[in-house]
Amino acid sequence: MGERNDISGLLSFIGRETIWRDRMQDLVAEHLMPALEEFEIDQDDLGELLGDQWSGVLWACGFEDFLGQRYEDGNIVDLYLKRRGWKETSLNREYFTALRDAPVSLYEVSEVQPGTSMVLRDLLSDAAPVTVREKSATRTLKQWDRIAVRVVPERDHHVISGALLPFRAEAVDFLFAGLRDALKLKKRDALRLTRDQLLGCAPIFTSAWLFIEIDRALTPAEPQFTNSDGDDVLFHDLRYPLASGVTQKVVAERLDRVKGFLPEGPKFWNWLAARKGHGSKAGEGIMLDTQMEGATVLGSVELKGKTLFVTVNSAERAAKVQTLIGAAAGDLLRSPLTTIRTVDQMRADQRRDMQGEAADEIPPEIARQLMRDHLDKHYRETLDAPIPALGGKSPRQAVQTTAGRDKVIDWLKMLENRSAGHGEGPIAEYDFGWMWSELGLEGHRK
Repeated sequence: MGERNDISGLLSFIGRETIWRDRMQDLVAEHLMPALEEFEIDQDDLGELLGDQWSGVLWACGFEDFLGQRYEDGNIVDLYLKRRGWKETSLNREYFTALRDAPVSLYEVSEVQPGTSMVLRDLLSDAAPVTVREKSATRTLKQWDRIAVRVVPERDHHVISGALLPFRAEAVDFLFAGLRDALKLKKRDALRLTRDQLLGCAPIFTSAWLFIEIDRALTPAEPQFTNSDGDDVLFHDLRYPLASGVTQKVVAERLDRVKGFLPEGPKFWNWLAARKGHGSKAGEGIMLDTQMEGATVLGSVELKGKTLFVTVNSAERAAKVQTLIGAAAGDLLRSPLTTIRTVDQMRADQRRDMQGEAADEIPPEIARQLMRDHLDKHYRETLDAPIPALGGKSPRQAVQTTAGRDKVIDWLKMLENRSAGHGEGPIAEYDFGWMWSELGLEGHRK
């Protein structure tokens, strides 16, 4: 740790002053106890549940709040600097004073320079974004992450305090609800807080983070997948044996007449939604959606030898496609045999298929380029596809209004943030800049 972060002298001073030590402990408890009592957890168990590193960070949230408290007999930082300030460096004295007056807030991260700096935009005020110098946090934070922290002025630049909490989307919602409740604000009221309000609401930030993280730790949820209709994803493979004496040509002629079956060769059809943007329904889980020519691909149909193979990703779509095929070619086919696979089973099958191939058939640089080309094609089609988060409008449509433009900006930030969260590889490295530019939003990408 740098000299500025050496709080050993201050902690020793507090430890010798019973009244101040008790006050500090009480304030740390104020940050932690609502969540601990709700989940019936002891503070000593937090490290095992969430990870040892978070025990210190959570304690620091209460400690930093304590440094800004003003009691009838004064403030601990003022008292310490008056009695022991002569033992501290000038930089440390200035840091303690600035930290005392800095409120915690929720910030959006951008322009991350790993090991050097990042830009933080306060989501709870109209203050201009500020560049902070930071080494360790910038090595893990990604574009558009949201963090609760204190921004501290330090001479000619800014730094952040030691208590940093990364906020998931659900924690942000929980925090905003808690702040509105505490300040008696209505949903239509802008959530813009003064410095004094932020200082008084500091425990709410810690509690909101804790409630979400403890709940996730106690009930780790398996990822839930839905398709664009909102149906649970369950892959259905249907195999229709051709009836005796029936040829592929006769079946193909019937399938060519099915509305929504788009031929891709003489023996293969993509089953497309009846209209563009069919069924884009927001679900609770991760949505799996494939687009072609701006329409959702509902499944695939293929003739192989004496069998018609059909693949869809839900029970509901399986029932619909059986009705379509039955009406078009039921007299040419026998009853289908159906295999049902979960997402995990599908992944396992794909891994086994890949292991059966030579691992070096495609050079890594070619594979990366293929992935980038695929992402380019996918996102270019997405710009014209209805998006649930945009009220069923495409990004190009939504950006035409002020309210829609704000939603598109949030949507683009979500895409970038999730992509960066993949760690390494073409997905994490993908540059979304062209999408911002194409939608006329490049000036908002900061």
